[in-house]
Amino acid sequence: MKAWTRIASAVLLAVSPTAFVPSHASAAAPAAADVRVDVDVRAGLATVGDTALGVNHAIWDKELGTPAVSGLLKDAGVGMLRYPGGSYADIYHWRDHTAPGGYVAPDTDFDTFMAGARATGAEPMIIANYGTGTAQEAADWVRYANVTKDYDATYWTIGNENYGNGHYGSAWEADEHADKSPKEYASTVVAYANAMKAVDPTIKIGAVLTMPGNWPDGIVGSGDQGTWNQEVLTRAGSVIDFVDVHWYPGGTTAAETLGKPAQIQDAMHLLRQQIDRYAGRDVAISMTETNVEVGRNTQPGALFLADVYSGLLAQGVFTVQWWNVHNGLGTVSEVAGQTDYGDYGLLSSGNCNDSVCQPPLNTPFAPYHALDLMGDFARTGDRFIGAGSDNALVSAHAVHRANGDVAVLLVNKDPDAAHTVALNYHGFTAAAGTPEVSAFTNGADGVTTAPAGTAGSQTLAPYSITLVTVRSGRTPAIAPKAPARPTATATDRTATITWPAVADGLKYEVYRQNGGAAELLGETTGTSLTARNLEPGRRYTVNVVARDGAGRTSPASPPLTFTTGTPTDAACTVTFRDVNDWGNGYVGSIDITNNAASAVGGWTLTFSWPTGWQELSSGWNATWTQSDRTVRVTSDGSLAPGATTNVGFVGSYSGPNVLPAVFTLNGTVCTSR
Repeated sequence: MKAWTRIASAVLLAVSPTAFVPSHASAAAPAAADVRVDVDVRAGLATVGDTALGVNHAIWDKELGTPAVSGLLKDAGVGMLRYPGGSYADIYHWRDHTAPGGYVAPDTDFDTFMAGARATGAEPMIIANYGTGTAQEAADWVRYANVTKDYDATYWTIGNENYGNGHYGSAWEADEHADKSPKEYASTVVAYANAMKAVDPTIKIGAVLTMPGNWPDGIVGSGDQGTWNQEVLTRAGSVIDFVDVHWYPGGTTAAETLGKPAQIQDAMHLLRQQIDRYAGRDVAISMTETNVEVGRNTQPGALFLADVYSGLLAQGVFTVQWWNVHNGLGTVSEVAGQTDYGDYGLLSSGNCNDSVCQPPLNTPFAPYHALDLMGDFARTGDRFIGAGSDNALVSAHAVHRANGDVAVLLVNKDPDAAHTVALNYHGFTAAAGTPEVSAFTNGADGVTTAPAGTAGSQTLAPYSITLVTVRSGRTPAIAPKAPARPTATATDRTATITWPAVADGLKYEVYRQNGGAAELLGETTGTSLTARNLEPGRRYTVNVVARDGAGRTSPASPPLTFTTGTPTDAACTVTFRDVNDWGNGYVGSIDITNNAASAVGGWTLTFSWPTGWQELSSGWNATWTQSDRTVRVTSDGSLAPGATTNVGFVGSYSGPNVLPAVFTLNGTVCTSR
């Protein structure tokens, strides 16, 4: 966190949590559906772990570890707590419980935190002091935690937002190192990891990265060989167990902010590409801070939390953590008819300014209720599955439970209108009867639960989160085990997908994820299938399902994502480079080579932006135009056989910058490099 708010130091009385009374479904006939949602159990995503739902605790919060707070967090299903609190981590010294230059509240030391974490039933994630600490100090902390006290603290991150140390211009993170480059951070991470694992080799070490699409992603600092992520992963990737990113996507309106979760899949894809390319090994991902700028403690914050936690967990992030448990009064405004205190906290700090006071201490804000609903939705062992909506104002997420049930989380981001959703299931048969529905609506004091609607139809209140739990209509039976994660070898138009055999006598079905309705690519009794007629430069995610002779199907395999290439012997070659990036825009350079035996005259190069948040600003050495996401580059010049010409442009982006990969010259797909 770039800034923090001091919690008021006055002693305030805690209040008991509000009792939530379930509402009852209306007997009125359901409205005609205006939104279609598809849910497909054959499109398997990530499995929910026990650290999935997390929040931040801070040493300036005098309520840290109190029974009232621990009880509320436990009730919400929180499985991980981060300490000692954002940027404070880089000034905090655990042994004497001091943070020079910052405020430390009474009774917030490490032992108090651990007692609160145990009362919550949550794993700790501890931030070792990189900015003003040493590897020895961190190793001593590990020794105290896991040898002296036997706390079994597994997860340790080296520093907080250390790219905010001034190396790229902005400075909010304490850093006493003379060299503030990512190279220095990486080499120090290696030293910390070696010292800490010498004490306890079972711990897991995390390094700080930037979220793709967020500053300073893409920027190469003075004297650096690459971006922050590239330098850190290249130099420290062999010693770390996970990477740690933060995401404050911004937005000047609630509607803009609530559209940002659509960027998650691309951001995680880019981050994993960077990990694969520069670390060369499997490294887990944590998201330890996220929040909004509009409606922090009213309904936009709640809707964002539900959407973001679900989206990130489905993509395999092992923990998502809200900033913060308490934070304090900010700028007061009205959002969707509710008073918003500008507070990043899940719970009220109970403090006042000259004209307004917050609700009593520890009163849950709207995002807390969203987290509470997430605790009912994404339970340990549940498997996220494909879910998709045909309306951008309604997000859909789904999990498949071990008992065969399916739970669907629906987020209505429309502040003014209810929407009736038609739910369509694939690979799953819903039981008859009225499903259990839990909902959190705008201005409500908590989550209400009651039977409502049908498995196929639900009406969502404006600005609401709705959890529909649908029982399986099939009798449980012994089904084949899920296949292991497949592998793929792809060309521009085909991909050969291979997996280990599960058992004899099975048929295997290969599905391509496509929103909430997976597409069958083919089936075989073997353990390999070649998918044809694919598109060049396209990203595909597939699962394999096993079916026995009685028609019983296995759970889906873990997902595999691969990208097809471009032709290797095309009549043209395009070499694309991002030559100068400043975090929300870049200079692109394109070399076009004519591989044909004859000249190409009056040529047109065409490509499409991979996302909707990228656009052309200007271009040179040709005529540049953009229509929707398609960019055309035209020239009256001639390109001789074997000749190369260069064109360039300035592009802008407001999310993960997925670079274009497929180019056509006069309609012919070129080889891309």
